[in-house]
Amino acid sequence: MIELYQEFGFDAAHHFPHAADGNRQRGLHGHSFTARVVLRGAPDPKTGFVADLADVEARCAALRQELDHRYLNDIAGLESPSLEHIARWIWQRLKPDLPILARVEVRRDSQRHGCVYDGTT
Repeated sequence: MIELYQEFGFDAAHHFPHAADGNRQRGLHGHSFTARVVLRGAPDPKTGFVADLADVEARCAALRQELDHRYLNDIAGLESPSLEHIARWIWQRLKPDLPILARVEVRRDSQRHGCVYDGTT
C-alpha cells in the first residue's frame, strides 16, 4: 500500500463562544490553516496511480474556496470550528468521492498545533 497526499491552505476567522471567560480564543481571531488530505491504496497496474492527483487537487480547491477568507462559525457544520471539527468537516466532504481517503490533517503552523482525523468516531 502507498500513501499520497494533497495539501491546501486557507486563512479564516473564527471564535469559540463556549470557551471559558478570559480565554483568548473566545474572541474573534484568525489563523492560517493547512489541510493535508492523505489517500491510501495500491497503485493501479495500468496507470501506476493510487489516485488521479489532478482530481484530488480540484476537490481540495473547491473546499479551499468554501473556507478561505471566511468566518468559519457561519459555515454549516463548523459552528464550533475547532481543529477537530474542521478535520472532520473536510473528511465528510471528501470521503464520498474519495473512498481511499485515509486521514485528514489540519494544522496551524504559527502555533504549532495540529489535528489528525482518520474517520473513526
